[in-house]
Amino acid sequence: QVQLVESGGGLVQPGGSLRLSCAGSGLIFSSATMGWYRQAPGRQRELVADIKDGRTAYADFVKGRFTISRDKRTVYLQMNALKPEDTAAYYCYLQGPGGSFWGQGTQVTVSS
Repeated sequence: QVQLVESGGGLVQPGGSLRLSCAGSGLIFSSATMGWYRQAPGRQRELVADIKDGRTAYADFVKGRFTISRDKRTVYLQMNALKPEDTAAYYCYLQGPGGSFWGQGTQVTVSS
């Protein structure tokens, strides 16, 4: 069983930065895809970024501002130049041979 635990969310002013972390435990293959989704109130969950075998992919709305990286069992999301519309609950996920797994989410609020 895989468990994912996010941290690093919080309140930040527009233009600020945050770094999210997601620590995984259990049977995690290095070839698994890990990434981040987000969900704002009243909106569907949307993909933010993911990483697999060192290759990264980003949603258009975060390109140039967010950077995803991975170190073995931990995936990070460096978020710069944050905007109020980035306010959402951010969820870590993993997709691999054992199935798909989600973290519990961490809240990011961008407000002055």
